[in-house]
Amino acid sequence: MESARVTTNGRLTIPVGLRRRHHMRAGTRVVFIEEEGKVMMQPVTPEYIRSFCGIFKRKSGAKSVLQELREDRAEEKRREEDKGARCSSKSARRRAI
Repeated sequence: MESARVTTNGRLTIPVGLRRRHHMRAGTRVVFIEEEGKVMMQPVTPEYIRSFCGIFKRKSGAKSVLQELREDRAEEKRREEDKGARCSSKSARRRAI
């Protein structure tokens, strides 16, 4: 187990052994994950990004994310138009009174 200290500016130096093992170089982005009271650090390297390849693959016959988004937007637009039509008819009734 390797350790490091946090500076007064909140900076942390990652031990050289860990940097080498995980291919971290100057400019490597790191994300922090908090889970069950623990803080974990994950370097965002090309290998890490490649590990996500294919996890969002859709099942055969399933709609694409883009298709679902288009349908959701069309439904939202329809609801807004219905709402606008109801508001217009209420305004017309108020003017008639």
